[in-house]
Amino acid sequence: MYRSWPLIAALMLVAALRFAHHHRQAAAKTADQTQTKPNILILCTGNSARSQMSEGFFRHYVGDRFNVLSAGMKPAARVNPFAIQAMNELGIDISGHQPKHANEFLRKLPIEYLITVCASADSECPAVIERVPHRMAWPFDDPAAIQGTDEEKLAGFRRIRDEIHERIKT
Repeated sequence: MYRSWPLIAALMLVAALRFAHHHRQAAAKTADQTQTKPNILILCTGNSARSQMSEGFFRHYVGDRFNVLSAGMKPAARVNPFAIQAMNELGIDISGHQPKHANEFLRKLPIEYLITVCASADSECPAVIERVPHRMAWPFDDPAAIQGTDEEKLAGFRRIRDEIHERIKT
């Protein structure tokens, strides 16, 4: 019986090595698949409304073919609740999104498409963004700047949401 221990240990080692090799191959295949999809970065100042709504639409329409990212030059603490509500009305859930700084993606990922959705983000873009192959400026009004009742603010977010939606569809 004791003579079989080395054989059992060797078989266990072979099994562990095969498992590790298979696991590494599966992880590499997943990494290759995500790296083959071009990156779209949607940039705004606060990354709390316009860019988040844009990200939601792009993920909805082309998320299977593109990695869709959004970020801000000066990110807010949270996604604006009116943006979340306006998108939910169309069946797109962005409640799990978080504002991110542009530096999380710039110089770290190859950005194929850059879309700025506000004039200040377009003017504040660092020089590295000049190397992005496809750059578009879509300056939408800032819905967070709308004053009034909650219903008036929500109406403003709906208007900007619809403008973004129309621009993406064309």
